[in-house]
Amino acid sequence: MLAALEGMITELRQIGVPVSLAERIDAVQSLRHLTLADRDSVKAGLRTVLVKSHDHEPAFDAVFDLYFSAGTAAAPPSPQPSPAGDSQDGGLGGARSQDGSGNGAGGGLAAMDDAGLIDLLVAALRDDSDLLLRAITAILVDRHAGIEPGRAVAGTYYVFRTLRAVDPDRLLVRLAEAGRPPPQDQPAPGQSAPGQSAPGQSAPGQSALLRRLQQEGDEARVNRFRQAVEAQVRQRLVEDRGAAAVAKTLRRPLPEDADFLTSSREQIVAMRAVLDPLTRRLAGRLAHKRRQGQRGTLDFRRTMRKSLSTGGVPVKPAFRKPNPPRPELFVLADISGSVATFAAFTLQLMFALRSQFSRVRSFVFVDGIDEVTDVLQRAPDIIDATRHINEAASGVWLDGRSDYGHALETFWLQWGEQVRRRTTVIVLGDARTNYHDPAEGALKAVSQRAARLFWLNPEPVAAWDSGDSVIARYAPHCDAVQECRNIRQLRRFVEDLD
Repeated sequence: MLAALEGMITELRQIGVPVSLAERIDAVQSLRHLTLADRDSVKAGLRTVLVKSHDHEPAFDAVFDLYFSAGTAAAPPSPQPSPAGDSQDGGLGGARSQDGSGNGAGGGLAAMDDAGLIDLLVAALRDDSDLLLRAITAILVDRHAGIEPGRAVAGTYYVFRTLRAVDPDRLLVRLAEAGRPPPQDQPAPGQSAPGQSAPGQSAPGQSALLRRLQQEGDEARVNRFRQAVEAQVRQRLVEDRGAAAVAKTLRRPLPEDADFLTSSREQIVAMRAVLDPLTRRLAGRLAHKRRQGQRGTLDFRRTMRKSLSTGGVPVKPAFRKPNPPRPELFVLADISGSVATFAAFTLQLMFALRSQFSRVRSFVFVDGIDEVTDVLQRAPDIIDATRHINEAASGVWLDGRSDYGHALETFWLQWGEQVRRRTTVIVLGDARTNYHDPAEGALKAVSQRAARLFWLNPEPVAAWDSGDSVIARYAPHCDAVQECRNIRQLRRFVEDLD
């Protein structure tokens, strides 16, 4: 148990989940107060001790299932069934026990053909029988996954082969049919069947809401079967190569480490929950910077009162408490094709910033630049805002290829005079100009009028100033130029504003 815990903590640290030495000690101590035979209890206890963020829970669940999978330290993998479906161990067909431990207690399930197993699977899912579900899943994985010992793979293909043999879509239909009430006898003419509504009334239990709830329940049951298949495949791989080796093949970046430039649309959308607290913190940091080093106006009355102790000589002036206004923010975001997924993130960032500043002006650019403040204010969500921006071809001037120089010059000519000493400007882009004139003079003019100017670049530092990147020509006119490839680096940028 302790060896599995050590391995799990090491893997969590490898993928970026912060686990301190004190938390490791707490995890070991917690095992003394848990029922070790109760896997769910152990999992809940260790999650409480080791996981501090909701975003890290999926990573913890995956790693826990590797190091504490049922039967990991039990018997070796069961033998493969013969082609005829007869087993080599007395009719079990390689089936595991009903708890998935591989102890060989499977009854006559292994002798059943696939059609019979799927009928039984439907019944197990309808009755929420986890023991029977695991037993059936173990047999289906043994028959159809075709696991090859020694291969360093994550097991996705083995899961696919098992699910293909069952057909989750057909399974969903079978569950819907099993949950449908049997048809009533036909009523006599002019009469309603028992329990049936009269003409013009909706039948009880047949409302749209009830059908939707039944459908969602069936989809959840199919998802439980899919998860059971994944768990069985992981268990086979762990038995074959060990948890540490399997963990390397399953390792995925945490949500805050997902690269903006290579993230999927789903990952970018999932970052929305992280942006709201970050934007609140950004507003607080910028307001704090404005208070530092500032004094309020001279309070003449308080100064004269203090001077009474020195015979009327005002040697200790008194000042009013500074009350700087909330900072204004101008955000300029590159939405060209080269940073398409980063553009989706920046639009979400601008959408989240609206409520944190007294005034947020949002601009998007490719080879031209357009203000989209009103679009973001009116749109009910970021999806609708993105659709309006795309339909209007915002930020495009000529050919739709990046031209930072023309975009910055246009911004300075049209909106430069509206940048004030209380304005913070943030530019989000990779500074790749397609070998056009970068027009860094326009950025310098903006910087001289603004309180601060920051540039967040989604490319790694090693790629800066390579090819058509001219970030070095913009950097002297910025208060900070920072690599911003993921949520973790964005959080670091906000925290470093102190």
